[in-house]
Amino acid sequence: MLLQLHPDNPNPRQLKMIVECLKDGGVIIYPTDTVYGMGCDIYQHKAIERVARIKGVDPKKAHFSFICSDLSHLSDYTKSVDTPIFRMLKKALPGPYTFIMHASKQVPKLMKNKRDTVGIRVPDNKICHAIVEELGNPIMSTTLPVDDYIEEYTDPEIIHEKFGNQVDIVVDGGAGGIVFSTVIDCTSGEPELVREGAGSFEAIT
Repeated sequence: MLLQLHPDNPNPRQLKMIVECLKDGGVIIYPTDTVYGMGCDIYQHKAIERVARIKGVDPKKAHFSFICSDLSHLSDYTKSVDTPIFRMLKKALPGPYTFIMHASKQVPKLMKNKRDTVGIRVPDNKICHAIVEELGNPIMSTTLPVDDYIEEYTDPEIIHEKFGNQVDIVVDGGAGGIVFSTVIDCTSGEPELVREGAGSFEAIT
């Protein structure tokens, strides 16, 4: 299903439909402040396994991130954060960054990697924010099952044509981007740039 949502004022009835789908173990494709992402409710194990199958990866080896609505989720899903790191997060988020942090016990086992870390995202995108708020917990986020993000993957209708039969809902929130988030590893206490993307590392460190 291709579901069109207003990017600034998403319809509550449609949001409810998306959240019910997620709670029932559904998989969705949705807009972020960078590229379109694919994901599910972090507590729906079968849905996580399904996303891994679509991507052709082992869920334990995959780099899935959490989409959170704001920094209040941090204390739930990550271990305590030093003040300088927290200051940097406050400066950067919401925005096009993924922060790798030490995972807390609340992170589902299936979503922890060998390093026991988790990627945290708070995109500057109203649809994303509204879905997570309505759901009440983060959604898992990963990239679409493609080798290269090219111009056509900015168009939700083309995304729906290509992947609509593999997921339950493609959320159309307008044109997406083709540049990924900037990934920063915070696990050593010092921020380390892993991947330069849409967000400036220098601007927040």
